[in-house]
Parts: sequence; structure tokens; C-alpha cells
Amino acid sequence: MPALKEIKSQSSNNVSIEIEAGHVSNQEHEIEVVDYAKRAQWLRAAVLGANDGLLSTASLMMGVGAVRKDSKTMVLTGIAGLVAGACSMAIGEFVSVYSQYDIELSQIKREKMTQNVSLDELEAKKKSLPSPLRAAAASALAFAIGALIPLLGAAFIREYTVRLAVVLVVVSLALLGFGSLGAVLGGASMLKSSLRVLVGGWLAMGITFGLTKLIGSSGL
Repeated sequence: MPALKEIKSQSSNNVSIEIEAGHVSNQEHEIEVVDYAKRAQWLRAAVLGANDGLLSTASLMMGVGAVRKDSKTMVLTGIAGLVAGACSMAIGEFVSVYSQYDIELSQIKREKMTQNVSLDELEAKKKSLPSPLRAAAASALAFAIGALIPLLGAAFIREYTVRLAVVLVVVSLALLGFGSLGAVLGGASMLKSSLRVLVGGWLAMGITFGLTKLIGSSGL
């Protein structure tokens, strides 16, 4: 019996040692934490950029379509709107993010001079700063993707009334999609958000079409 007790004691000690070793080895593994909040912000910005490209380009095309019925003029207007809008979005985003980058970089330098902060921590903060070039490229790309939707809807249709109808339908479906996606990312009601974006898009296109038609018929 004493021998049996000794064997049990040794086995229990071995188990505890293995558990402790496993605990230590588990602590050595680094756990990668994904910042879903930051990812959601980037996705939401991309959705808004695409929505801007969609709506502004579609409104331009509908406005020109109010006074010119040929498809070439309408498509060229859309292309000009895509290029100009993408460049504008990229430059605006670059300037905005670069200003934020300069402010945060100055703060890091002040911390380095006034506080007893290790260099590794400062370098980690510097690497976490937003990239102005990346933000500009993402903004321009999102705008261009949105602007392509009405362009593709009008590019291959020669008949005037059908072309306007197709652009309106395609843009309306895209507005519903962007509104739903924005609601998912923002945690809002999909129905209300989609309808709000859709009605706003209809108003923008309708006002642009109507005012251009009115100005064009006045002989200016």
C-alpha cells in the first residue's frame, strides 16, 4: 500500500507539472486582436464614398440628359464626373489625413522629449498613424466604383427614354444596397436607412434634371 501511494503521488505531481508547463506555453503564444471598430469605420467611409460617386455622377448625367438626348454626351459627362470627383475626393482626404498625421506626430515628439517613454512604444505609436496616401487612394477608388454604376447603365443604350429609365432603375437599386450596407455597419434600421438614401437620391437627380431642363429651355 505505501508503494501504491507513492506511485499515485508521483503521477499527480507529473500531471501538475504538465499542466503548469502547458499553462506557460500557452502564455507564450501571442494573441492577435482584430480592431473591428476601426475596420467598420473604414468600411463605412468606403460605402459613403461609393454612394457619393454614384449619386453625384448620376445627377450630372441626368442633368445633361435633360437637354441633350445623345448617349455620347451623357456618357462623356459621366466620365468627366468620375475623374473629377475621384481626384477631388483623393486630394481632400489626403490633406485631411495628413493634417491629422502631423498633429499626432508632433504629439509623439513632445512625449519623447518631455516624458520617460521607451523608443519601442513611440515607434509603435508612429506605425499606427493613418497613412495619407492609403486614405486618398481608398477614397478615390470608392468614388470611382460608385460612379461606374450609372455609366455602365447608360453606356450601351442609344434610345433616349430607355436610357434615362435604365439609369434611374440601376441607380435606385444601388442606393438601396448602399443604404442597407451603411445601416448594417452603423447598427441602424435597414428599411429606414435604405428608404432615406433612396428618397434623397431621387430628390438630387430630380432637382438636377428639372433645373437643367428649365435653364436649357429658357434659351441661356
